[in-house]
Amino acid sequence: MARLIYTTITSLDGYVEDTDGEFDWAEPDDEVHAFVNDLERSVGTYLYGRRMYETMVFWETAEGLKPVAEDYAEIWRSAQKIVFSRTLEDVSSEKTRVERQFDAAAVQQMKEDAGADIAIGGAELASHALAQGLVDEIRLFVVPILVGGGKKALPAGLRADLELIEERGFSGGFTYLRYRI
Repeated sequence: MARLIYTTITSLDGYVEDTDGEFDWAEPDDEVHAFVNDLERSVGTYLYGRRMYETMVFWETAEGLKPVAEDYAEIWRSAQKIVFSRTLEDVSSEKTRVERQFDAAAVQQMKEDAGADIAIGGAELASHALAQGLVDEIRLFVVPILVGGGKKALPAGLRADLELIEERGFSGGFTYLRYRI
């Protein structure tokens, strides 16, 4: 069975965006980006909400990138993408389809049928999957910054026992934490 993995970059105080909706403080350096690329190679499908898809679709046509970013773009382009949105009419990337609602049973079936890992992107969509017990791993890249508020990386009110199965520090101050639920 495939794993459903929630990976996100978060501030030390637990936010993926600050109060202005910005996340420019979260840009990984080349060392972190190369590590992320190696993690993402096992992903066959990305699950996104509309806003996360609109952020990530950059990788479909990005040009003139540094080698580490070009590597990520190739990884992203080769994967299937499913966007959960009631408002998105069209997609602008290959291997992408829109689903109007998040269906936990369909995601569970996808996990059972998939030959590769499934990544879920976006704090809101991941919150739905976490609340329904679908997420197998949480991977956090913690940035050494306090932003004081914004969009939370993890949902409030959810209790889950986690097992730390990997951790790594990077020279630029990022810390990687991998938990099994």
